[in-house]
Amino acid sequence: MKRSISLLSFVLSSLLLTSSCNSSNTTGGINFQLNAPEFSEKIASTPGGVVLDVRTPGEFEQGHIANATNISWNDPTFDGKINNIPKTTPIFIYCLSGSRSMSAANFMRNNGYSNVYELMGGIMKWSAANLPITTDSSVKKVAGMDLASFKELTKGDKIVLVDFYADWCLPCKKMEPFLNEIANEKKEKVTLIRINADEQSELCKSLKIDALPYLQLYKNEELMWEKVGFIDKMGIEKEIDLIKF
Repeated sequence: MKRSISLLSFVLSSLLLTSSCNSSNTTGGINFQLNAPEFSEKIASTPGGVVLDVRTPGEFEQGHIANATNISWNDPTFDGKINNIPKTTPIFIYCLSGSRSMSAANFMRNNGYSNVYELMGGIMKWSAANLPITTDSSVKKVAGMDLASFKELTKGDKIVLVDFYADWCLPCKKMEPFLNEIANEKKEKVTLIRINADEQSELCKSLKIDALPYLQLYKNEELMWEKVGFIDKMGIEKEIDLIKF
């Protein structure tokens, strides 16, 4: 199967899915978008299913759902690798926050896979629900920042702008340039801290951050404002200006 052949149908179906992000993908009364507990229960009750992690190999090595197979959605040979999975097999697909897995699931459905279940909110929601994550014992885990260390970063008289991001997150990438501009233009009053959610998964869990991008503003350790999702430069500056300096 050629990935390019299904590009048009993939784009059209993606638009349909993303037009209502909170609605479930249902076919014939079956819900194919499941929250973390439902996803876990469905895996346990479905013999012969394949758990498919579509994150990068580096993300996968740092922790994944038990017995998952890793085929990165960013891999240009993704379509060739999934050919090894029979199209009638139940597929349980996930990524970090749900964006890549939604695209991959949509692509697979358009290419004949009829039973593709998505983990809504990705492994971030799975972790937030205290469901088990496994890792290979030979893999060295990235050192994480604890909550106490994070709180130290929010101390001081300057306003602290915290940006939780991931390298694969397109809105995060779009926001990065003007976040840096804000930090430079307002350096007398604002400190920018960028935290990679992939590398700091335990910290995100402690802070109950389960979606990206995620921004916070602190002053003297006090959380003054937070925002999930994309926001433009003007919107961030407006929130900064509301904080007395």
